[in-house]
Amino acid sequence: MDTVVRKKSPRAPSMPLTDALERTVKLYEKEGRHATSVDVVAQGLGYKDSKNGRAAQALASLRYYGLVERPKEGYLAVSKDFESYQFAPSASIKRDLLIKMLTTPPVFAELLEKYEARLPSDATIKFDLIQKGFSSGTADNVVALFRESVGFVGYYESSPAAVDGGDEEQSDAVVAGDVDYAQTPQQQVDSRDALSDQVEVRRQSLVRETSEEMVRIPVRLPKNRQAWLEIPIPFFEADKARLKAYIDLQLTDDEEGEAED
Repeated sequence: MDTVVRKKSPRAPSMPLTDALERTVKLYEKEGRHATSVDVVAQGLGYKDSKNGRAAQALASLRYYGLVERPKEGYLAVSKDFESYQFAPSASIKRDLLIKMLTTPPVFAELLEKYEARLPSDATIKFDLIQKGFSSGTADNVVALFRESVGFVGYYESSPAAVDGGDEEQSDAVVAGDVDYAQTPQQQVDSRDALSDQVEVRRQSLVRETSEEMVRIPVRLPKNRQAWLEIPIPFFEADKARLKAYIDLQLTDDEEGEAED
């Protein structure tokens, strides 16, 4: 009897760039740019060790975006690009670095090169991913995180300098992670909270560019937070099951991290 060999999908991040940046911030705050054992890195992100399947996927995603590098076997270190992003003096520099991170995964770079003016529908992106060797299920996940990452970076938007040539300070304020480290610790916390609110406003203002009719549903979360669900019309039972499974997959890491703290 012939053995069925399961074909692996090509390499791609398993999380959006926003999540990868948040995890790299945690790593940078603990280790700086020092070479650190992969097990220690994984534990710092809330996993038992690097052998955990989800831990391996998370660490691989950070590498795919160029947020961490492997200085030697068994070790990881935060990249210079991430450190430059953290301390960049202007919104335009930060945006250039974000675009570099977004286009570091080869599959993302290829898609963005193909979609010059805007993103097409999810169905079109999924088709292109399947042509590249992705399985149908993996392609669905990659489409979602790819679209979110492109929207976060504002890849198809004009640069801050082009939109507003004079008010650089104001444009800097809406870029994620821009914190003045000369401030007191409490001021830094306040700044991060304000920036989180501004980034959330920007996320909510992003409009998905598809030909499908969409309904946006607000979902209130604890601690004065809010999420948005974008639901296509029609929305089928199978769609709901897939959405629930995807949410469960994304939340598992956080729940595991909290349990192991």
